[in-house]
Parts: sequence; C-alpha cells; structure tokens
Amino acid sequence: ACNTPLALLCLFGLTLLHLSFAQDTQQDYLKAHNDARAAVGVGPLTWDDKVAAYAGDYANKRLGDCKLVHSDGSYGENIAWGSAGLSGMAAVKMWVDEKKSYNYNSNSSAAGAVCGHYTQVVWRNSVRLGCAKVRCNSGGTFITCNYDPRGNYAGQKPY
Repeated sequence: ACNTPLALLCLFGLTLLHLSFAQDTQQDYLKAHNDARAAVGVGPLTWDDKVAAYAGDYANKRLGDCKLVHSDGSYGENIAWGSAGLSGMAAVKMWVDEKKSYNYNSNSSAAGAVCGHYTQVVWRNSVRLGCAKVRCNSGGTFITCNYDPRGNYAGQKPY
C-alpha cells in the first residue's frame, strides 16, 4: 500500500513537461530510472509519448490544487509534491531512495516505511515511461511518472 506520512509522494506516474526546468528532460527521467533498474539487473525503460501524454494530462488536472491524488488510470504511477524548485530528478531520487527500506527476500518494507515507489521504478515488466511536471497555482510543484505496464502486484517481487 502507498502510505506517505509526510505526503511528499505517492505511488505511480511521469510525462510531458508543462514548464521547462533544468533536470527535467526525457533523458534525465530515463537515466534516473534506468540507473536504479541497472543496479538490480532489470532492463531499461524507454520513453513513450502516449504514456507521457497521459502523465501530462493528469499533471495539468492538479494545477489548481497540487494534491497528492492518484489518477487511478491503467498505468503504474508515482507522484510527488514539493516546493516550486522540485526537479524531476529529485522526485525520482526520493522514490529510488526507498530502496534502503525494501527487503527483497520478504518482498516488504521496513516497519513504518514506504517502498512501493521504488518497487514501481524497478518493476521488471514495466518497459515504457512517461513523466510530467507542473507548477501549481499554489506555487508548489507536482510531478508524475507513469509506467506501462503497471507494476506492484501483490505477492510478486519487482525483479
């Protein structure tokens, strides 16, 4: 289950950029994801314009409130919220940093920890990625990355 005590992120999503920011290119998102995947022997993701368009459409729906609410679409999704300066690279780093709380043998998170964002990043069957970032009317930043096919199936290990 996705459960973020500080409401900084929640599981599933990434696509087109609403605004142009440093460290928010397709290549940056892919590198951050694929470095984490390579570290556990999982093949790389590729950028997908259809998945990215989905992420962009959903990110634009969050412009008014910047709420950490999932789209509940057909793709896997990671979302993050932060200050106006939050980069896509920083969001992916937050998700990947959950690795320290993930126990592969038991396929679970440490007590009180969240690791579902990390497991979606490295989910072996996910092969396409799309991400988006918007500056919300409130001044914060909403970032979403979407994964196709989705991951995080109960009882299955990510790799």
